[in-house]
Amino acid sequence: MIQGGQPFFMNGGGSSGVLLIHGFTGLPAELFLLGQVLNQKNFTVLCPRLAGHATDENNLMRTTREDWFNSVLDGFFILRGVCDEIFVVGHSMGGLLALKLAAEQNISKIVTLAAPIFIDDGMGLKNLPPREFCGNACIVQPRRKLNDVPQAANDVYKKTPLVSVHELLDLIADVKNILPNVTTPILIMHGEEDHTAQPRSARFIMDNIGSERKFITTVANSGHLLPLDENREFVFEEILNFIRS
Repeated sequence: MIQGGQPFFMNGGGSSGVLLIHGFTGLPAELFLLGQVLNQKNFTVLCPRLAGHATDENNLMRTTREDWFNSVLDGFFILRGVCDEIFVVGHSMGGLLALKLAAEQNISKIVTLAAPIFIDDGMGLKNLPPREFCGNACIVQPRRKLNDVPQAANDVYKKTPLVSVHELLDLIADVKNILPNVTTPILIMHGEEDHTAQPRSARFIMDNIGSERKFITTVANSGHLLPLDENREFVFEEILNFIRS
């Protein structure tokens, strides 16, 4: 496991808990700062490690979207064992998994951060080979050099398996189909400078989800990594205001 890539649990001492879900090729450390803010407000916080993540690309390519969702379910049932009320916050692919969880389980509110319904053209998906031709092929992933974040948040995979990209795309298709079945109150947040998940993804969720209480917040001058971005304090405040309202 990547050093610092383990899941984390923060006991808030009350009956309200927040399940945090990290993104594709990511790890729990990306949400640690958000977890601290929530815990300081007396929420019990749990962020599981998704199967195949925070290790290496060889592990990731052996897992599927069902494995990733099962990791989320494990975290949900652990948190439900100690909390009466559960909120869910998911970043990027974690937002997709949060929506899938809300379609199946009783959740008080959900927050999606840069959930990718539409992938930016710059990510090169038009060059993605069919799954049957991917084999063990990987693409090189840029290194991060973020300041004032947990060190592990910079330790992303050096490579991304192409078969795992196909699993992500299949998860997107799954979530698009179930959006009308999700009735949980939701806050949809997206950076206006996101060059990974197109910002129009937020509007698609807004227009197609079955929730009556639904809100969009566009984060100015922010990209895809909302929990680590320089505007993260604003993001954290918006999340707190929503789940406490």
